[in-house]
Amino acid sequence: MNYQYVYETQIGPVTMLSDDRYLLGLWLKNQRYFGADYNLDAALTKLTVPIEAAINWLDDYFAGNHPDVKMVPLNPVTTSFRKQVFNELLMVPYGQTITYAAIAEAIQNDASKSKNLARAVGGAVGHNPIALIIPCHRVIGSDGQMTGYAGGIPNKRFLLNFEQST
Repeated sequence: MNYQYVYETQIGPVTMLSDDRYLLGLWLKNQRYFGADYNLDAALTKLTVPIEAAINWLDDYFAGNHPDVKMVPLNPVTTSFRKQVFNELLMVPYGQTITYAAIAEAIQNDASKSKNLARAVGGAVGHNPIALIIPCHRVIGSDGQMTGYAGGIPNKRFLLNFEQST
């Protein structure tokens, strides 16, 4: 059984989805790919342990603290490639940024043949089902520009400015 809960943040409401053990999703209002492939209409509204952990994380984050992602039991249901990308995102320090190309390069360190995976990384980042906690807002273009963000460029700009000021 899946459960959902809507929580108000400084950038508007976020919808969280969990099962009994893990946070499965966290989406900003009007985010592209909202709900991923989950049927949110079938999820009961309930505060679960993973959702409460996510709320505590969000409260710490928006208080200007640097909460540890390990506070929240995460289980993004996705491909192994996307999980690799998400693991790279989790290593980007609070208030800092990384490029799509740098993530692609980091993932390929173990590959026998080098490929240009920057676009594939972009697709993975755009389909991140656990926004904010898996910090896809910290990814920028190679030229330093704020490129696409499923939660909207104004939210991305706000989050990066917020992190850099706290």
